[in-house]
Amino acid sequence: MRFTKMHGCGNDYVYVDCFHEKMPRDPAALSRAVSDRHFGIGSDGLILICPSDKADARMRMFNADGSEAEMCGNGIRCVAKYVYDHGIARNTRLNVETGRGALTLDLELQGGKVKRVRVDMGQPILQASDIPTTLPGNPPINILAPVDGVPLQLTCVSMGNPHAVAFVDEITDKLVHGIGPKIEKHPVFPRRTNVEFVKVNRLDDARMRVWERGSGETLACGTGACASAVAGVLTGKLARIVTMHLLGGDLELHWSEGDNHVYMTGPAVEVFSGDWPDS
Repeated sequence: MRFTKMHGCGNDYVYVDCFHEKMPRDPAALSRAVSDRHFGIGSDGLILICPSDKADARMRMFNADGSEAEMCGNGIRCVAKYVYDHGIARNTRLNVETGRGALTLDLELQGGKVKRVRVDMGQPILQASDIPTTLPGNPPINILAPVDGVPLQLTCVSMGNPHAVAFVDEITDKLVHGIGPKIEKHPVFPRRTNVEFVKVNRLDDARMRVWERGSGETLACGTGACASAVAGVLTGKLARIVTMHLLGGDLELHWSEGDNHVYMTGPAVEVFSGDWPDS
């Protein structure tokens, strides 16, 4: 099986071109195998680039633990780069089908290849039952975290996948690695949740680390950055246009008052390609 390793701000996945390769028989098991950073290729998960009857391509995304997720903001930018650079569709505006519907992506080219991508991430989902969470509020805003008596306040948003955002004075390993997994798996999040820890520098500038559902800490999370930007506006901590600094790079975010959509702009990088044994 031919694969391509790609990343967006260090959030790396193994991509399989299912236009030309057979669909894996067991994508969950394959994701666990290829994601292993010692015995596999090494990645935050597996993304399948598939034909679609309603868009230029369809993205299916599997976390490192094999669980399938609805959406991946960094992953979809790389899907767009692959689709354009490898000639599947040669338009600088693409549509990609995801678990939250078809999204529109605008490509920035350099030397005939995609350098950056602007993604229309759609409207944030703010109804608690649709996020989903049983925490109170639509959406829950500044709700005391239900773990270990830690004085964290959570604001919950979905960008097609669930997020719990905590604004903190300092982002520490204890928070990310100690509290993050406990929030991820807490019963108030019936599908688990991604957890973002955000430090505000200015109204238009913030830093974020993420504990991703099914993958642990990653260098970046596009949907998490979008959810954090929305949470920042809802709590009065951030402006509608903000630069989010992640461990793997920066994302530009805009929650538009005009159409209520969140727009995310960031890089997409192809690292290398190879062959994975069918066995």
